[in-house]
Amino acid sequence: MITGGCLCGSVRYQSEGAALFSVICHCRDCQKSSGSGHVPVMGVSKSGFRVTGETRGYSLIGGSHLITTRHFCPACGSLLFGTPDVVPDMVSLYVGSLDDPSVFEPECALFTRDRWPWDTSGSHLPGYETKPD
Repeated sequence: MITGGCLCGSVRYQSEGAALFSVICHCRDCQKSSGSGHVPVMGVSKSGFRVTGETRGYSLIGGSHLITTRHFCPACGSLLFGTPDVVPDMVSLYVGSLDDPSVFEPECALFTRDRWPWDTSGSHLPGYETKPD
């Protein structure tokens, strides 16, 4: 079971099963949404994912040309998870919101073309200029 929630405790989530993938994303959308140089992300199955508490979402057209929505706590603003239309049966968990971030074991770094020289996170991992095919 993977669990997490927001800073103020108003939103909680849980996911049954193992992560489908674990990556560090350096794309500009992730940088801007997080206020950081990258976002560590884990994909989980939507069928085993449950949320308690109210979230708000911000939707935009992603790199796939389909809508992706980032969900956050309306009280404290914590970025929690994403629901990309390109993979409708998956939820992307933002690792900073996990109860136990040590379960995150990144496999690769994505959008390394957008990685800033000062951000060396994931530089030891296999990297992709955009995303793998």
